[in-house]
Amino acid sequence: MTIHCVTPNPALDVTYRVTALEVHATNRVSDVTERPGGKGVNVARVLAQRGADVAVYGFLGGRTGARLAELLAELAPGIAQRWTEVAGETRRTVAVVDASDTTMFNEAGAPVADDDWDRLVADVAARCRPGDVVTVSGSLPAGSAPEQLARLVTAARRAGAVVVADTSGPALIAAARAGADVLKPNLHELLDATGERSVPVAVAALRASGAGAVVVSRGEEGLLLGLDGRTVQARLGRVLQGNPTGAGDALVAALASALAAPGGPSARLVGALPHAVAWSAAAVLSPVAGEVDESTVAALLQEVEVKES
Repeated sequence: MTIHCVTPNPALDVTYRVTALEVHATNRVSDVTERPGGKGVNVARVLAQRGADVAVYGFLGGRTGARLAELLAELAPGIAQRWTEVAGETRRTVAVVDASDTTMFNEAGAPVADDDWDRLVADVAARCRPGDVVTVSGSLPAGSAPEQLARLVTAARRAGAVVVADTSGPALIAAARAGADVLKPNLHELLDATGERSVPVAVAALRASGAGAVVVSRGEEGLLLGLDGRTVQARLGRVLQGNPTGAGDALVAALASALAAPGGPSARLVGALPHAVAWSAAAVLSPVAGEVDESTVAALLQEVEVKES
């Protein structure tokens, strides 16, 4: 089975390191690094690291897009890159890191035309086979309507793929209405998109809209899975300190890996929860997003607590 990782709004991640960031002053940069970015790219890198058959899709353009593709080929040559080329320049995210904190500057990204979406949707649908998994991660490019994401979800499911959507706001609601098999919001995204104050009520609202299952990431409280009248919770028995940037992407990778295996979707999701917690926690301990240490995952898996209500 192939896992198709879609990042509609990828980015080239640039990190500047400074001694101490001073606003409205000249800052001397001691080190600059570049990495291929975007939530779906992180998902694909984690999966490729663990030997999965994985491909990436999304809109890529200009010199920045070419640099992203070049870096990804260097870091993970096993990932099939199936980008939809567009006229606009791929966006950048800039992180300025000093001894005490990180300051982020995230570009919005160039607008994408309707025919660009047509090409992306057609490409993903044409390459999907029954039993494949499609993950859709992150924000939409400027000017894109949530209905474009819904078209992608619908086309992938018609091709026989299982769809996992990790997005927010109106796009999350659109993915639910299009029948995404799994939605993966964090707690804030869940409540914000639905307008609810109660997690169970918000999960029920997304499922009533058409989503097959909802996995909510709740930070230190762990994961909550809602499906088929069941609520299953999984969490690590302790709090980890580290870099949470790629934790949600590692979680999606764990869900996708489980859904690509044989068996019923419900059983696979419940069985995947401990692994999702362990992969996510291992990502927190990794210095960069898109990487997890397998020995760390194995050790953390022994600490995961699961409860069903």
